[in-house]
Amino acid sequence: MSKTLMKLSVAAFAICTALPALAQDEVTPDTVVATVNGTEITFGQMLLARAALPERFQGAPSEQLWDGLLEQLIQQEALAQSDKAIESKRVELALINERRSLLAAEAINAVAKAAATDEAIAAAYQAQYVEGDLGVEYNASHILVETEEEAKAIAEELRGGADFTETAQAKSTGPSGPSGGALGWFGKGRMVAPFEEAVVAMEPGTISDPVQTQFGWHVIRLNETRAIDAPPLDQVRDALSQQVQRDAVQAFIDDLVDGGEVTRMDRAEIDTSVINNLGLLGD
Repeated sequence: MSKTLMKLSVAAFAICTALPALAQDEVTPDTVVATVNGTEITFGQMLLARAALPERFQGAPSEQLWDGLLEQLIQQEALAQSDKAIESKRVELALINERRSLLAAEAINAVAKAAATDEAIAAAYQAQYVEGDLGVEYNASHILVETEEEAKAIAEELRGGADFTETAQAKSTGPSGPSGGALGWFGKGRMVAPFEEAVVAMEPGTISDPVQTQFGWHVIRLNETRAIDAPPLDQVRDALSQQVQRDAVQAFIDDLVDGGEVTRMDRAEIDTSVINNLGLLGD
């Protein structure tokens, strides 16, 4: 290589290495990151490909993500342009489904975002927690034994004046026995069905007949009940926001479908097992 050419090469290298990398605020979805036979690949396409990566790749270094995704898109574009890439019926239908799915998601996001206002969340809180019936909580104790005969005998002792706490500590086989059988406060759905049904039917201060569950036989004392208090709004805001969004989206969908001209094939007109015949799509 001549000295002149060598000087030019060094100068060119110096100029290239001196060029600053594009800052984040200079990159847009339309920034072209590669071309394949004149077809542009944009940064926006890279972002979508990155979002679709499996979870195990999400924490990879940005340099590896960049190189891997860019090469993948280049190879895919080259393949898509080749004479082996035929837009088959399968591809045509997949593109239609994908476009429909993406547009539907955009509509859902727009409706959900518009629905979750402070006013709507406050109204949902008022209806569900302030004006709604939140139900009752129960405070109960129990004694757990293995047989119905043991449970009947214990129930008779308690109704005859035996101390519940002492009896539980002496005879209960359950983990709450050492603490006198105390279960604390609980609402509906927290206990197994037979136990809960017995508690709901009791009056505070009374002793139950023996109740059988998969754990054994219980003798229950209902200590007291109380109405469930409404939680602070901030504590349930996220859940209410999701509920408001779900309701708004479902109402929007119902209005569109009910108000549109929709036809459906009656499944009586077709052998529904054909839904499993993917071979109809061709190769």
